[in-house]
Amino acid sequence: MTRAVHQTATGVLLPWPDLDRRHGPWPPGVEVHVWDGVTPHSEPGQDVLDGIGLWVMPYAVPDAIRLLPRLPRLRAVQSLSAGVEKLLPHLPAGVGLHNGRGLHDASAAEHALALILAAQRDLPQWVADQHADRWEPHFTRSLADARVTIVGYGSIGAALERRLLACEAHVTRVARRPRPDEGVHAVADLPGLLPRTDIVVLVLPENAGTVGLFGAEELAALPDGALVVNIGRGRTLDTEALLAETTRKRLRAALDVVDPEPLPAGHPLRHTPGVLVTPHVGGGSTAFRPRAERLIVEQVHRFATGRPLLHPISHD
Repeated sequence: MTRAVHQTATGVLLPWPDLDRRHGPWPPGVEVHVWDGVTPHSEPGQDVLDGIGLWVMPYAVPDAIRLLPRLPRLRAVQSLSAGVEKLLPHLPAGVGLHNGRGLHDASAAEHALALILAAQRDLPQWVADQHADRWEPHFTRSLADARVTIVGYGSIGAALERRLLACEAHVTRVARRPRPDEGVHAVADLPGLLPRTDIVVLVLPENAGTVGLFGAEELAALPDGALVVNIGRGRTLDTEALLAETTRKRLRAALDVVDPEPLPAGHPLRHTPGVLVTPHVGGGSTAFRPRAERLIVEQVHRFATGRPLLHPISHD
């Protein structure tokens, strides 16, 4: 179980400098240090690391976890990612973990919408035609009136739904567990929902219950021409099963996450008609930094005053 953070060390290690200049002074008694995880020879000395109680990890720097064994008084880790499955095995016992819930909602939802619109309106074909000096207009699919099923309806799914509704799509919500009062179906309901789905969007975390969740059976249940979108985690979607459906042009796909990742050069997904791939960039927009800064400042103030930190992840 996660628990409130007690101030046994006053040091805070942040990934960015000068946050106090933009967001106001730090609370009294807090010792703020900075490490971005990538600048050569910038890693703090052990005298600094000995006093760190709260570490806000650098974003998208997987190698930063090497610092964990050198933080003897660490009480809490703040990840700026929503998914923390790769961090969990490295977390020392007794250290609280907090994720970046909400930081990527706007950016990821925008990217999902962009993938959907690009696929529905044949933007990859128009780009290819532009480069080939072709002018061959034709009618395309639309997002308006499309039946979209969001699998993994959390904060990102809700942000995407708002954008889809603005585009006049019809949205069905699905999560691991049903929430009837919110109109959310259970994953167990997918066999009845998928045959009536034009676009399915996976926004699933990676865990023991979601790896391979969307496989051959689920794909086969989709109608001809349906679009499969994945902005969650690559391993939740069976790549071989997807290739079998897209290679024969029965289904289409728009993927920001894939399995394997990074996608190797020459992988069939790169060259299958009707498949659009982006390199896991859904959270990487200008919308991220200001939201992350506000969360960091709030967490530092909570840490300094002994209040529970936001977005705890149960891991014991």
